[in-house]
Order: sequence, then structure tokens, then C-alpha cells
Amino acid sequence: MSRLGIDIRPDLLDLALTHRSYAYENGGIANNERLEFLGDSILGQAVTVMLFTTNPDLDEGDLAKRRASLVSTVALAEVARHIGLGAHLRLGRGEELTGGRDKHSILADTVEAIIGATYLDAGGDVATAFVLRLIAPLLDDPDRFGAAMDPKTSLQELSAALGRGMPTYHVSDSGPDHDKRFHATVRLGGDDVAQGIGSSKKQAEMAAALEAWTRLSVSADGR
Repeated sequence: MSRLGIDIRPDLLDLALTHRSYAYENGGIANNERLEFLGDSILGQAVTVMLFTTNPDLDEGDLAKRRASLVSTVALAEVARHIGLGAHLRLGRGEELTGGRDKHSILADTVEAIIGATYLDAGGDVATAFVLRLIAPLLDDPDRFGAAMDPKTSLQELSAALGRGMPTYHVSDSGPDHDKRFHATVRLGGDDVAQGIGSSKKQAEMAAALEAWTRLSVSADGR
């Protein structure tokens, strides 16, 4: 894990890389979910302060949208792939067989866990610098902010340019009324392209649209 550019105690790094599926299959050992919880907070604070200080002309709404684009599951999974994180995950057999090493959610959660481990081992200043180094490649992509601010329109425009037709959304929900989660699937030409989860139908559709836009952008760049 030399590409991280930081020194973390081996035991903390192992914990940060341990998915709950691996922990369950190995006698219920500790997993990375507590570190993920901590890292999510450190990530949010570092990105918020950076955006606030470097964009004095942006209002609260635009700052919030930019932050969302940088800390989203899609963005963090992109960061994880950039540093080759997938190869180092500790996964259970089920996740191994279903492509867990490249799942957006697992990669993003592990990035947050590593940020949490960095904070515990090296302190806040080092953890903040680490976060800013991780997201630097995302900041170099100005199109990302446009898509994050209006992902459904951005996806519609990109899909039309690629000849993929008009996106359609299919939403379901789960959970009790007081804690309902919405699951959206975006389709292009009858194919399921991406999924998103949110606390409202709108949030789920926007999450799915942003993930679809990211995937289409990557495939278009690779043509």
C-alpha cells in the first residue's frame, strides 16, 4: 500500500481493509465499520473546509453540491481504483465471487476506513492532508461539478450525445416508514446502467444518475 503515501500501523491498516464478510467468516473478528464511521466525519470536514476557503464566491447551496460530488460513493470508489485499493481488500468468499473488489460501496467504505485509521495513528493534520491528496484528481475534473449539481440533466445530455436514448428511472423502497430507503435504477435502451440509494425518491434517482453519468463518461473516454 505504498501508493497511500502514509505510514499506518500494520494492525490498523489490516483492520481498515477488513470487510464485514471476511470478519464473519473468520470467527467474528473486528471489521472496518467503526473506522469507516470515523473516516466519513474526517473526510467531510476536510472537504468542507477546503471548499469553503478556496471558493469565497460560492453560496451555501453550491458548496454543498460540490462537497457531495467529492464525497459520494462513486467519487470515493474512483479514488480507490486510482490507488489500486481493490487488490488489498480482505473479503469473504461470497464477496470475492460476486466481484466485491470492484464494488463501489465496498471500495468507498474502505477509503473512509483508511482515513479513519490515519487519523487515529497520525492525527488530524496528517489525515486532512491525506484526504486532500486523495481527492486532488477529482478536483482536476471540472465536468464532475456540473454533473453533481444536476446529474439527471447531465446524464440526459451525455446519453443523447452517445446515442443511448432517454434515461428512465425505476424506484422501489424498503424499511419502516420512519426510516425508509429508496432504491433507484436508471435504464438506457432497456439496459440497467446504474443504481442509487437515498432517503427520498429524488435523492435515489440523483445518485443513480450521477453513477450512470460517471460510467458513461469513463466508457466514452475509452472509446
